[in-house]
Amino acid sequence: MTDLSIRLRQAMQPWHTAPAWRIAFSGGLDSSVLLHLLADWARHEDLPPLSAIHVHHGLQPAADAWPEHCAQFCARLDIPLEVVRVQVAPGASLEQAARRVRYAAFAERLGSGEVLLGAQHRDDQAETLLFRLLRGAGVRGLAAMPVSRPLGQGSLVRPLLECSRAELQAYAQRRGLAWVEDPSNADERFSRNFLRRQVMPLLAERWPQVTASLARSAGHLGEAQQLLEELAEMDLLAARGVCAFPWLPLPSLDLSAVTALSDARQRNLLRHWLAPLSRMPDSDHWGGWCDLRDAATDAAPIWKLADGELHRADGRLWWLSGEWLRPLDSLDLPCDSFSESVELPGNGHVHLQGELPQGHWHLRYRQGGESLQLPGRGRRDLKRLLNELRVPAFVRPRLPLLFDGDELMAVANLSQSSEIQAGGATLHWSPPIGAQGLSW
Repeated sequence: MTDLSIRLRQAMQPWHTAPAWRIAFSGGLDSSVLLHLLADWARHEDLPPLSAIHVHHGLQPAADAWPEHCAQFCARLDIPLEVVRVQVAPGASLEQAARRVRYAAFAERLGSGEVLLGAQHRDDQAETLLFRLLRGAGVRGLAAMPVSRPLGQGSLVRPLLECSRAELQAYAQRRGLAWVEDPSNADERFSRNFLRRQVMPLLAERWPQVTASLARSAGHLGEAQQLLEELAEMDLLAARGVCAFPWLPLPSLDLSAVTALSDARQRNLLRHWLAPLSRMPDSDHWGGWCDLRDAATDAAPIWKLADGELHRADGRLWWLSGEWLRPLDSLDLPCDSFSESVELPGNGHVHLQGELPQGHWHLRYRQGGESLQLPGRGRRDLKRLLNELRVPAFVRPRLPLLFDGDELMAVANLSQSSEIQAGGATLHWSPPIGAQGLSW
C-alpha cells in the first residue's frame, strides 16, 4: 500500500458511511490519480458506491475530446461516469463563471448525504493562499480551501490536500496513467497560471519548502476562522432575540444586540450571518453598514449588497431578497368566499379561516387614507394603526387588506373590524420567504 493510499484512507474515514462517493473527474492528472486510488481501494474493501462526474464546459476546442477520454478511463476501472454539459455565460472572469456553473452542476446531482470528492492538492492550496493574499482577502479567504464543506444535499471533500502534486505525478507515472492537459493552464494571462508557472518556482529557489509552508499557514488560518465562526455563533444566539411578527419569514437580528458588540465583532457576526445569503463586500466597502447602523432613529436606511438588501425597522435588522425586492402589481381580487389558499402574485398567499357575511368582498393593497373600525376603539386611521403596531415599512405595501365594497374590514395577520370579529373569520397571510441563499 502506497503512502498516498494510506493518507487517502485516513482522510476518508469520517465519510465511510456516506450513501455514495462521487468523484469530480476532469480527466486531468489530479482527478485521474484520485479516481485510480479509489478504484484500487474498492477492489480490496467495501466502500460506498463510486461514480464519476465530468462537467463539460466546451470553452475550447480541445475540451471536446475529454468526455471520451474520461469515459475510456472510467470503463477500464469499471467506474460509472456521468457527463454533464453546461453553458458558461461570458463575463469579467471566465474562470469564476466556469467554477460557479461547475459546482452548481455538482450540487444538483448530489443526493442526501452523498460526498463529492475533489482532487485539489497541497500545491493548489498554497497557490490559493498566495492568490488571495495578493487580493487582500481576510481570514476566511486566507484559510483557502477547507477539507470539507456542505454542497447541495451532501458534502464536498478534498482528501488530497496534504499531498503534493509531485507525489500525484510520480504515482501516475508508476501506474502508467494517461491524463489530459488543459491548454489554458499554460496561459499566463490567468493570474493563477502566472503564480504557478512564474512566481512559485522563483519562491521555491529561495525557500524550497514554500509550498508546504504556505499550505501549513492556510491550515493555521483555517483554525483561526473556525474560532471566529464559533464566536459569531455565540453572538448570533444572543442577537436573534424575539421578533414581534412570527409570521414574517425573514432573517432578522436585534439591532441593539449587534451594536453592543465591538466594530470587529459586528463585522464578524454579519459576515457569518449573511454568508449563506449574499456575497459580501471587501473591507473597503463596509460604509453601507456604518450608515445603516448610525442613521437617526426615525430613518429607514438600506444597505444594498450583491444578492439582497439589509433594512432596519422596529429595532431589528432585516434581510430582504428575491420577491421582496420586486415591485408588486396592483391588486383587486374578488373573494366572496374562499376556503383554499389564494396565491398573490409575487407576494405569498392568503387564507380565510371562517365564513364572511354577505357583502362585496375584495382583497387589495394599501393606497393611502384607509381607516378601520376596531372593536372597542372606534375608527382608526390605518397609517396610525400600523405605526402603533410597529410594522416594518417594507411590509406595509404588501399587507393584504380585505374590503367590503370600499370599507376596510381586515388587515391580514394584524387586525379586523368588529363585524369580521363577531363572525369569527380571520384573514391569514403567508408572505414570500425570499431567496433561499447562495447555491455555489
